[in-house]
Amino acid sequence: MADSLRRLINNESCRILQEKLENWYKDYHINSCDQNLNRCCEIIEMNSMIQGQLFTILNQTAREGGHYAGVETIKSRLLPWLGTCFSSTTSGRPFETSLSLIQESIEKERQLREFASTRNHELQQLEKELNSTRLQLTLVQQDLAEAQMALEDTKTKSATTLLAAEDEIVHLKAALKASQAQEESTLRNLDRLNDYEQQVQILKDEIAILGAQKSVLHSRLARSRSPSPRPCRSRSPSPLPLRSCSPGRARLTNAARHAHLVARFSEIYTQERLDAQNLLRTYIDDLEIVQRIIYVAAVESFHAAKMAFRQFKMRVRKTLSLTYSGPESLEDTVLDYIVRHEDLYDVQASVNEVIRAMNINPKISFPPEVDFIMISSLIRELCRVAFSMQTLVPPLDIAFGADGELFNESKYRRSYDSDFTAPLVVYHVWPALMENDSIIVKGEAVSKRGALWSRRSRSKSRSRSRSMSPILSHSASPSRTLLPRSRSPSPIRSGSPRPALNTSNTSDCLEPCAFT
Repeated sequence: MADSLRRLINNESCRILQEKLENWYKDYHINSCDQNLNRCCEIIEMNSMIQGQLFTILNQTAREGGHYAGVETIKSRLLPWLGTCFSSTTSGRPFETSLSLIQESIEKERQLREFASTRNHELQQLEKELNSTRLQLTLVQQDLAEAQMALEDTKTKSATTLLAAEDEIVHLKAALKASQAQEESTLRNLDRLNDYEQQVQILKDEIAILGAQKSVLHSRLARSRSPSPRPCRSRSPSPLPLRSCSPGRARLTNAARHAHLVARFSEIYTQERLDAQNLLRTYIDDLEIVQRIIYVAAVESFHAAKMAFRQFKMRVRKTLSLTYSGPESLEDTVLDYIVRHEDLYDVQASVNEVIRAMNINPKISFPPEVDFIMISSLIRELCRVAFSMQTLVPPLDIAFGADGELFNESKYRRSYDSDFTAPLVVYHVWPALMENDSIIVKGEAVSKRGALWSRRSRSKSRSRSRSMSPILSHSASPSRTLLPRSRSPSPIRSGSPRPALNTSNTSDCLEPCAFT
């Protein structure tokens, strides 16, 4: 009996029964109906097992007391209770089977508690992760709101900057249009001045030709009135014989001369220009001033060569038009003659004219000890090339360039020290070569941001004082040096006019009669 009681105590069946009752009470409202019924059945089974064990102990205790020991207790307490509310369902089940069932139930309950604790732990972890995710989502939303605000601010600033840039572009376009209009007006006035000079020169040439014809007539009249019977052949003022030239030579060689002159123009840019630049840098430290001087020299050389070509062409046309009757047109004949006789071009007069124009140009400044005659070799080569380019069909010319114009990629290339994002040209280094309206050789220009306006403000306060070139002080009269673009006198016209033509020398060349 003591052993059975000890086993009952060691099994802790009562404590387990109490815990099951408490757990069922806690989960009663959470569980379903089937779960509550299952819990109730488990508790009843465990209770019946404990009661079976107690009845076994009761039986053993009664046996130990003898046949009549405990009879009164059984009659007064056990039998009434059994008669009213108890029916044993497990009285015949062995004690070992009941014990094993109790142990299995305890193990299942333990596993269930472990599973429940594991699930609770996982649920807590999920809740923590959910809270962390919500916090991160809140931070991301805040960052997104800040990014949106920054984006809106950037958009506003960009719109303001764009409006300011558009306003600046509009102002620059207006300034460019005004500058172009002013430049066109200046060019028109210059063309009128050139036309007036041409007309004056034509009238002077006509006066000289009429004077020469008058001298010839007076000479013939004096010889006809002479009493000497010496026979003489009558000589009329026939046109001067020209040097031999093949008709259409200018057009036949036009392509070859075109390629040669374009190559020569590029060669001057790579060789003579750099030589002149290095020579000027020994006296002038500012590279911009040196490059401006060379660019002005190139522009003035082309202008002087074109003017000389026009005068030369008019004189040749005037001379040939008196008696010309060949199969070719007069213009082709004049052009052929100029191509064959380019050595008659007075290049030194053009060089003097270029130096004179550079001395009065307000865009360039230089030390007093420097004279532009230092770069006369560059000017001479440019004048020769420019004069020869006028004999091409169509003629070649340099592109017009103005400080502050919009940079054109097809017209210029930027220098190495330029700002490659600047839209305006600060100054030009070398002009572009054009054929009609097409660029065949790109020029070079310098573009920098903000430099144009500062240079304009400095140029307004800049003053220049410069004496005339030494070569001009000997070759030009004081009255001619005052004119900005007056032509230097021809070598034939520098002396006194001839009283009469010597017809015996007319077969040598055209200069003695055509340019008197």
